Amino acid sequence: MRDLKIPQERHPEKAHKPDNAQPRKPSWIRVKAPQGDGYKKTHNIMREHGLKTVCEEAACPNAGECWSQGHATMMIMGEVCTRACSFCNIATGKPPEDLDAFEPGRVADAVQKLGLKHVVITSVDRDDVEDGGAEHFAQTIRAIRHRSPQTTIEILTPDFLKCDPSVLKVVVDAKPDVFNHNLETVPGLYPEVRAGARYFHSLRLLQRVKELDPSIFTKSGIMVGLGEDKMGVLQVMDDMRAADIDFLTIGQYLQPTPKHHAVDRFVHPDEFEAYETAAYGKGFLMVSATPLTRSSYHAGDDFERLRAAREKKLGRA
Repeated sequence: MRDLKIPQERHPEKAHKPDNAQPRKPSWIRVKAPQGDGYKKTHNIMREHGLKTVCEEAACPNAGECWSQGHATMMIMGEVCTRACSFCNIATGKPPEDLDAFEPGRVADAVQKLGLKHVVITSVDRDDVEDGGAEHFAQTIRAIRHRSPQTTIEILTPDFLKCDPSVLKVVVDAKPDVFNHNLETVPGLYPEVRAGARYFHSLRLLQRVKELDPSIFTKSGIMVGLGEDKMGVLQVMDDMRAADIDFLTIGQYLQPTPKHHAVDRFVHPDEFEAYETAAYGKGFLMVSATPLTRSSYHAGDDFERLRAAREKKLGRA
């Protein structure tokens, strides 16, 4: 097991920024604390294999529920991100080490020991690596397929913005069942929320996945409560459908620390329900829109529903 060193300041780029008030969460946002034997088992397997999870690093509110059921979203390629998005709790800076060649095998072993039917693999951004970690993703997918051939695999990738466009094919050729890349917010908020990314590049990335392999499900998500308006959210839906994205997730933004982007408002569950109705009307095969929705929340169950929706659309159900 490697002991990676985290920068002394988790978010050095935010240290000089003024604090943003963190408003009290409404009743529909509150979750139970982690507990139970299932949670402990998942935690122990992650630690034994020297693996990181986005559940912990991004301070996901659903970690207690998911881990108690043996589900954890594994985060590969280290725990330090080369980007510095204003909403994200993952440590930022220069990664202290190169990619770990043995990590794909450890991930596959953990998936087997957890007995997962569906697994989600994500990563930090690694702009310091020539291919952005594309081959590392591919190796991880192949290792899981070898050890757990019946497990369906969902990946949540970076945007590969600074790489040769050909690296995307490396990941697609490894044949994940679901290719997810989150747009995160409306394009007008990118300069303050996701400054290191480009909205239309991310859209095009997902569109190219479909062009390279139409059998792979594509998925993307946004957060609300960052300062967007309803028309902006509906426009993102239209943009996603134009890129042939199958699955949309919408969740409430929660501010990790006072130095992070402020919560503009807490969106009421009724508004999430309206977004879900609108999204299905626009042709998405699958939509998850609730305050606590996250990219990998209930991902296994959602994948089964997604697959069934495609079969129904094709007239096979």
